[in-house]
Amino acid sequence: QVQLVESGGGLVQPGGSLRLSCAASGSIFRVNVMGWYRQAPGKERELVATINRSGSTNYADSVKGRFTLSRDNAKNTVYLQMNSLKPEDTAVYYCNADIRTYSGYDYRETWGQGTLVTVSS
Repeated sequence: QVQLVESGGGLVQPGGSLRLSCAASGSIFRVNVMGWYRQAPGKERELVATINRSGSTNYADSVKGRFTLSRDNAKNTVYLQMNSLKPEDTAVYYCNADIRTYSGYDYRETWGQGTLVTVSS
């Protein structure tokens, strides 16, 4: 069984920073693309950023220049550094990863349980 465990959410004032972490655990052969999505109240889930094993990243326009995504392949962990946070960044943030297990032959999309980020004064 494979799971993604997220941490680092919380309450922060506008202009502040938070760092989210997401670690994949279980019988993992290899983790391909990892990333973060978010869902604000009353809105659909949207892409925040993704990163492949080589470190190439893709960011939503709304977070470019403020958020930085990185990963540690040895730890199967991805980090999202969020700076200059705005109230509109308030959402539940979900980790996402394409994971191949030792018992499988393909990559399966896996989601974390979500962590709440609230930006408010």
